Amino acid sequence: MPFRSLSTLQSWLDEFRGLGYPIAGYVKVIQQDGAEGANTGLVAFRFENAATLAYIQPDAAGSGEWLVTMEPREGPVTLNAASVRDLASELAMLSALCEFLQAKSKAFLGQDSA
Repeated sequence: MPFRSLSTLQSWLDEFRGLGYPIAGYVKVIQQDGAEGANTGLVAFRFENAATLAYIQPDAAGSGEWLVTMEPREGPVTLNAASVRDLASELAMLSALCEFLQAKSKAFLGQDSA
């Protein structure tokens, strides 16, 4: 199963934070319902510059691939140039976090030496 426990995901998130990536928005491991009551987690990220919520989670059972899902917005967001730059920085960090979790997951599954 590709899902990780809350404690494993929290330790991975803490390790990522320790690497010095600038995390402008809100990022947290949250409870997710797992099969047969499994203690599973999901990484949630709220953008500071776009008030949008995104989730990072494994793709499918047995896969080491991770995906980012962004929730739909109720309306448009208008940003000036500086805010677009800041949003791009948040997206770059989110991409790096997704890649980090993917590498940790593949190492956990024995698919990679990361």
